[in-house]
Amino acid sequence: MLFNSFSFGLFLPITLFLYWAVGFKRIKAQNAILLLASYFFYGLWDWRFLLLIVASSLVDYFAALAIKSTESNGKQKLFLYSSVLWNLGVLFLFKYYNFFIDEFAVLFNMQQGEYAFSTLNLILPVGLSFYTFQTMSYSIDVYKKRIEPTRNLLNFLCFVSFFPQLVAGPIEKASDLLPQFSKKRSFKTEEVKEGLRQILWGLFKKMVIADNAAYIVNMIYASPEDYGSLSLLYASLLFFIQIYGDFSGYSDIAIGSAKLFGFKLSKNFNIPYLAKSVTEFWQRWHITLTRWFTDYVYFPIIQKNLRSNIRRNIAIFLTMALIGLWHGADWTFIIFGGFQGFLIILERTPLSKERKSSLFHKSAIPKILLPFFSFSFITISSILFRSQNLSEVKIILQRIFSFIPSENLASIINKRFIFFLFIMIALEVITRIKDFPLTQIDKYVNRPTRWIIYYIFIFLIFRYAGPKEDFIYFQF
Repeated sequence: MLFNSFSFGLFLPITLFLYWAVGFKRIKAQNAILLLASYFFYGLWDWRFLLLIVASSLVDYFAALAIKSTESNGKQKLFLYSSVLWNLGVLFLFKYYNFFIDEFAVLFNMQQGEYAFSTLNLILPVGLSFYTFQTMSYSIDVYKKRIEPTRNLLNFLCFVSFFPQLVAGPIEKASDLLPQFSKKRSFKTEEVKEGLRQILWGLFKKMVIADNAAYIVNMIYASPEDYGSLSLLYASLLFFIQIYGDFSGYSDIAIGSAKLFGFKLSKNFNIPYLAKSVTEFWQRWHITLTRWFTDYVYFPIIQKNLRSNIRRNIAIFLTMALIGLWHGADWTFIIFGGFQGFLIILERTPLSKERKSSLFHKSAIPKILLPFFSFSFITISSILFRSQNLSEVKIILQRIFSFIPSENLASIINKRFIFFLFIMIALEVITRIKDFPLTQIDKYVNRPTRWIIYYIFIFLIFRYAGPKEDFIYFQF
């Protein structure tokens, strides 16, 4: 069930009505409705996926309780490792097994004959990378004594499967989201209004910006050998716009939907195209994923030894390479992550012992040029993210840096789309201190004007939505 589908347009209000109809004092009944709705929402993709998410939930629920119930550090580690191995094992089996088997076979020339390995014909469960990380971090936090384990199974099942953020995040910490299932949620008109506004803004970014950009990107990347340098650069730039509108639009819809039920989810994007460095970009882009890898990969590697530049740089590179691998089982994603790590290391490496500023530091480059400088690297690296394989990456980069003329560039530039893109960027930049442009709009304009603005966005969504595309991050 897609957020931009008619079925979700029916599912959400029905669930919302049942949820509030039972009364805000009946927390257990509300949570039961949320759990059934979440399992129904997820089961529509493939009912078999439900068995996996329930199993993952139970493994981490009981592992956390077992960690808490024993004072033996050895047993605590055993229960923790069981949780981590289960989550990583499931992730490896469904997402990475075929990739590593294929690469192993190529490395040792074992593609054919009696020593050939067979791959598995498995469907990647939707949202697997998101909810496994969320549940695994719960067990780790219990082991680290950052949180107390919950004994309320219903609440924990809701925490894992909460439908607004189940499929593509935000990836929530148990300390932030889990306690909200134990608190009374009262119906607040202002909160519901804010949720609906954020859903509207998310739909605009997804359907008008991302889907229209996808049409051009898909056309050019389908046959990159037919296009010149500027056309390929334009498509790569549009892909960044596409994935930003697609994923941040999803996050807005998820956060807005959660508000309707009285829940607060973490902000996942903070105008990343204004980032003054690659480091800052990752602090603004998919914020909850960056936070997860920082807390559970980067910090454990450096082990608080911040003064060791070698250890720090290794940690940065490995963390970013793993972030790339998290996105997909392909060398394009791994190199994408490694390239981002290399750029971040360059940003933090001084030019000389006497000069503390680095190559990308604001004292080495005029401040006004920093966003353009970092954005150019993000755009180039997006080629790795979008390409199907390394051969396609090679073709695109060769044609871009060969400065092949782009006679067909004018025909692929849609002026109306550029205008809509300008509206999105302008509104986000002007209201950058807000969570999203339409937030608290009733404080600044009167009611008739507000409704005119709402109707304009609704009209744009229905009239100028691009060809329907699945959310990009569903594949991760």
